[in-house]
Amino acid sequence: MIARRRMVGRRVARVAVGTAVVAGTAGAVHHHQQQKYAQQDEAEYEAQMDQQQQYAPPPPAPAAAPEPAEDPIEQIERLGKLKEEGLLTDEEFAAQKAKILGT
Repeated sequence: MIARRRMVGRRVARVAVGTAVVAGTAGAVHHHQQQKYAQQDEAEYEAQMDQQQQYAPPPPAPAAAPEPAEDPIEQIERLGKLKEEGLLTDEEFAAQKAKILGT
């Protein structure tokens, strides 16, 4: 009877050890798979970022510099010629002259 109890005890111990080995192995495999998947995700993310950088639109061109302002004296002289030719009235000439001079 004592021998039988020892055998049962040993069987229980073997099952417990076997279960522990299986559980430990499963845990190690799971951990390894998680690391593998994380590395794959990181590689995919980096590939996507590289692809986005390749196809990113170029930065906008700098704005063109504004054209230099025309000399007000030249503008008024041109208006004077138009007035002399009869293409502008005195009122139109005065209005444009005031606009040019900012008054």
